[in-house]
Amino acid sequence: MIRRLVASAVLSLALAGCGREAESPEPDPAPALKTPAVARDFAPTASPTLEAVRRRGHVICGVHEGLAGFAVRDVRGVWRGFDVDICRAVAAAVLGDANAVRFRALSAQSRFAELQDGSVDLLSRNTSWTLSRDAGLGLDFAAITYYDGQGFLAPRSLNLTSADELNGARICVQVGTAAETNLADYFRARGLEFTPVTLDDEGAARAAYEAETCDVFTADVSALASARSLMSNPNAHVILPTVISKEPLGPVVRQDDPAWTDIVRWTVNALIIGEELGLTSSTTEEAREGGVDPEARRLLGVEGNLGALLGLEADWAYQVLTQVGAYNEIFRRNLGADSGLKLERGLNALWSAADPGLIYAPPVR
Repeated sequence: MIRRLVASAVLSLALAGCGREAESPEPDPAPALKTPAVARDFAPTASPTLEAVRRRGHVICGVHEGLAGFAVRDVRGVWRGFDVDICRAVAAAVLGDANAVRFRALSAQSRFAELQDGSVDLLSRNTSWTLSRDAGLGLDFAAITYYDGQGFLAPRSLNLTSADELNGARICVQVGTAAETNLADYFRARGLEFTPVTLDDEGAARAAYEAETCDVFTADVSALASARSLMSNPNAHVILPTVISKEPLGPVVRQDDPAWTDIVRWTVNALIIGEELGLTSSTTEEAREGGVDPEARRLLGVEGNLGALLGLEADWAYQVLTQVGAYNEIFRRNLGADSGLKLERGLNALWSAADPGLIYAPPVR
């Protein structure tokens, strides 16, 4: 009898449990969606460089002494060029004014020392990112703004088709640059002979080449295009198809201020993302007022406040794009179709272009 009672009780409990499982439980409330931005109590890491820039009211930017397309003074003494516009973009991001920048012309030999000792806030001077510079000088390369490579400029009359035909040639090269080392490495690896003609700067190398002090001139391809555009007869010279190195160029900052590195890096990213989103200096205002694309709204400070992560105002990228333009605008006016260099985008096309290049930026979220 006792056994039957126990069995009956166990069966009743089991059936009750099954009944509860059959009922539809109340669903847990859905978690609130979070804006892909900053926690309200987040405090960005202080940047001594940003604080100094705000105190003085302008950015100090180290640029080339004079390289057409990248950094050169116009007839009114105004600095213009691709690297110059990167400096202006940083000023727009941190101060809301692209003109709040002072330019300091630096030689190839002095550029790193002047950045290290604080004479400039950033270096935007066709400078290649290399391991020894990145890890050995206490500096950080914030981004790559231009993918380049070292080439050779030669008289068209020589009918050269490759750098491998230059055995025994006299070659003009700027002293104290990566080009000097690359040149020696390339010829040694192929068992070729050459006579280096070393000059202090690009202007002197160009003059020596034009005076036929050397047979060919070697530098980054973009620098060669710049030099050729200034010659009395540009069509009499050709850039050989041989490219002997990788030269990723971009702005450089001091390694001891990672928050400033982030600011410069994301300023460059904003220029690239602006092109990806189809924003221009003339359409960004309209996109900010009535656009619906979520990434564009985050970039322009309409949704969330991603600028706070950088210690900047919510509209930092809006200021960059309206005052300086997107990456494609900067390229076109300084290096591309609207410039004297007429360079193709090539490797510097967007990753998503019909003829894709290497220009790519992380997402804004």
